[in-house]
Amino acid sequence: MHEDSPATRDAPVPSPGVSFVMPVLNERAYLERAVATVLAQRLDEPIELILALGPSSDGTTELAERIAATDDRVRVVPNPAADIPVGLNLAIRASRYPTVVRVDAHSELEPEYTRQALATLARVGAANVGGVMRADGRTPFQRAVARAYNSRIGLGGGAYHGGTEEGPAESAYLGVMRRAVLHEVGLFDDSIRRGEDWELNLRIRAAGYRVWFDPALSVTYWPRESWLQLCRQFVATGTWRGELVRRYGRSNSLRFFAPPLLVLLTLLAVLVGVLQAVGVLAGAASVLASAVYLPLALYVLVVVGVAATSGGPLPDRLWLAAVLPTMHLAWGAGFIGGLLRGAKDTVDTSRLDRPTPLP
Repeated sequence: MHEDSPATRDAPVPSPGVSFVMPVLNERAYLERAVATVLAQRLDEPIELILALGPSSDGTTELAERIAATDDRVRVVPNPAADIPVGLNLAIRASRYPTVVRVDAHSELEPEYTRQALATLARVGAANVGGVMRADGRTPFQRAVARAYNSRIGLGGGAYHGGTEEGPAESAYLGVMRRAVLHEVGLFDDSIRRGEDWELNLRIRAAGYRVWFDPALSVTYWPRESWLQLCRQFVATGTWRGELVRRYGRSNSLRFFAPPLLVLLTLLAVLVGVLQAVGVLAGAASVLASAVYLPLALYVLVVVGVAATSGGPLPDRLWLAAVLPTMHLAWGAGFIGGLLRGAKDTVDTSRLDRPTPLP
């Protein structure tokens, strides 16, 4: 619970029925499997799936419409802006049941996922429950990104990246949510294009409700398929975290400041190296300035050690050694830009690329 929030109160107990909401953009390679895992949920109550369709260029819209035409539990709503929070709000407003489950087209649910989440919601009186993101991959690069996602050194700190202890949480991955609470706090903030789930959960906790982490819940997530897509994704995500720090200050965890610190240390080390090379720094001053290399050397040793001991084929481990600093530096650079000038109209352009076809 946020430190300035009122006393925790139980979320209202809903009547039966679950609405799944999924923003979709250029996800032809993943959409069919994601939808299938939603419709295969083992529940004794009615369900619906609302797809918020962005302006895709890879045939996703046509695929989504075919799926909806063959199953009356699936409906589509247009999301011309393509922004995730806008799409989520459109889907929520178009849905009807009292429990709302956010799902992504890059995610796959276990058959018992929703049943277990509903049981946890009832047991702890929470407004939002989330579990563990189990990233997976099909290529050496994607598997390396998945290993980074599943490691605390990769994304760091968040319970949903490998946490094992159940309890109150800062945020929830995807989320199984009470509609009444969503409407009470005002749904997702349309102006926040990345980090919208964290900001929503901040308001839920400030309203006195529990956000809960249950490690028994897990969702398979398929990360970006190329290095360029990963860079674009993490620059955008870091930029919006910088914006959220501008807006909410101390409500942000200290862990968010580690990647920008790495970027600043790297820039400082480059500057020191140039000054040493041209002779501006020499003698005792050069020795003293060389201290900036020590934390970076330690970081490199940690990355190499994690990659070397991660298991799997050699290409996976080599990619992991490249993926970890890519994620940290791209996110950190984005964060600094977002903190200094705000996120403005920054979007995750990796979502605009056509995905690699699945085998």
